[in-house]
Parts: sequence; C-alpha cells; structure tokens
Amino acid sequence: MFYWRDLASVPEGFGPSVLTLGNFDGVHRGHQRVLQQLVDAARERNAAAVVVSFDPHPASVHRPDTAPELIMGLEDRVETLAGTGIDGVLMMHYTLDFAASTPEQFIEEVFVRALGAKAVVVGHDVRFGRGNSGDLDTMRGLGEKLGFEVLAIDDFGASFPIDATDDDGDRRCSSTWIREALEKGDVATAARILGRQHRMRGEVVHGAARGRDLGYPTANLEPAAQGYIPADGIYAGWLTDASGTRWPAAVSVGSNPTFHGIMRQVEAHVINRPPEQVQDFDLYGQRVIVEFVERLRGQVTYTGPEALIDQMKLDVARARDLLSTDQRASR
Repeated sequence: MFYWRDLASVPEGFGPSVLTLGNFDGVHRGHQRVLQQLVDAARERNAAAVVVSFDPHPASVHRPDTAPELIMGLEDRVETLAGTGIDGVLMMHYTLDFAASTPEQFIEEVFVRALGAKAVVVGHDVRFGRGNSGDLDTMRGLGEKLGFEVLAIDDFGASFPIDATDDDGDRRCSSTWIREALEKGDVATAARILGRQHRMRGEVVHGAARGRDLGYPTANLEPAAQGYIPADGIYAGWLTDASGTRWPAAVSVGSNPTFHGIMRQVEAHVINRPPEQVQDFDLYGQRVIVEFVERLRGQVTYTGPEALIDQMKLDVARARDLLSTDQRASR
C-alpha cells in the first residue's frame, strides 16, 4: 500500500484514483463497509482506491481541551486501513492554516491535482473545507466543474446488530459508541463494533517490579502508549511481542490501589510462558501490542499482598480458560 505523509510525496502524475475522505478513528465495521465500496468502485474504474485522512485529528487542533481521546494511534490506524484492501493513504498534517483552505482549494489541490480523482466516495453528511462549509452539494458542484464523479452512499457508519440481547439493537456504528464501551470496560462490545479486539501499542518500560516480587511479572506499557485506555480492572487479553509472537495474558489497568498507587498503568502478565523462559522472559525496550478480550473484574483494594496474590491466581486461571476458547474461535 502507498503511504504518503504530505502532497510532495505523491508521485507526479499519480492516478486515476477513487477517493474517500475521513478520520477513520477505529476503522470500525461501518468504516470497513465504506472502504469496501471504495475498493469496489476503484476496481470498476481501473483506478487506485485512496483514503485521504488527517493527523492530528482535527478536533484536537480546533478544540484541544475537549477533543475526544483517540481509539487508536496513527500506526495502528494506517496498519488497519492497509488491511482493508485499499491501495493508498494520504495522511495530511492538519493545522489551522490548512483548515483555512476553501472547499474548492482543498478539492482542486488534493483530489484533482495531486491524486487524479476519477470519483469520490462520500456520505450524505460529508463536510470539508474552511469552517466545514463544503457539503455534498458543494462536492457535486466541484465534481461537475473539475471532472470527477461523486458517489454518495448511505452507510458511512452503517448499523449492525451487535448483540441480539442488547438494547442498542441496530445502533449506528461510531467511534463515540466504541469509546462509551471502553469507558465502561466493555471490551467485548467494543470488539463487536470494531470487528476485532481493541488494542494498545507501546514500548515496555520498567515499573515498580511489584508483579515480579509477587510471582506475577508484568510488561508495563509506557505512559505514552497509543490507544484508548479502557476502564480500570483486570482483563483477559493477548500480548504480541516484537518478534510477532502472540502470548495469552492477564492485563491490569489501574493505579495499583493496594500499594497506594496514583498513576494509571497498563501492564500485562504473560501466561503459559515456556519453562526455560519463566525467569528470563525480558520484554523491556520492545514495542508490543496488547489486545483486550474480556473484562474479568473491576479494580479492588486488597488488605495486603497475600489477599492480592490469591486473587491474581484466580484471575490468571480465568484468563487462561477464556483465552483458550478465544484462540479456538479465531482459528
């Protein structure tokens, strides 16, 4: 897949292309349906399927104090977009100066001159250009003027039956809904909306080593790890190390209240390590991925280390059982 971080990186004369525009935070099932239609339209026209997106998120530029926390980091967003079958991503650096472009300036410079747009796939509620002044009618008018087709689709953020027993029913897929689920620790619902398990990515750093002292060493993610941190608690999950090996894990999110901690941490205890690696299983400095499968319980303050160790034994056993089922289901 082509990946460009600015217009200057796009090869001269690139095209023809079929484009879509959006932030695609989460690349959830609604996004995936749109991207499949993008790919289909591109193949029908013998053109490249290209996503135009932004970094940082526009909300963090226009209203940094109230902008929502992102579901996924840039690296995961690009990697997930690549897995949808598209041919390229133009990730434009979003600034206030860039946001001042009129709808026509933006479309002519980016879509037409740089990417050779033959068609554009957008939702009926598309907004673009200075002050979000461009809409679907604006896009259609620019298409007639600049020579590209506009394909308006209904299912940007399409609805799906997430759970037959869920009161949400066919609620429209959205990044907001995913954040709501993660904020409650409901990583299972988040996974159904995403179409895959929610993940975080970051470097393993040294912590207080309490887990090791208790017999349950953990890989602590750096504070700057990418991805939305779910609610405090213990989760069954997976850790993928730098070699690509995927390990079952019990994942703790929280501030370690038993030891009067303050800062929230995400740390994963790898389950079922080979006997020869029990003592020297070293992930420090590695960039790893932590996936969340199911929340086992909330965060609890225990009376001392002994009670905590007893609970950790139960947590690890439950995580092992759940993940053995999850592994079979994913085959």
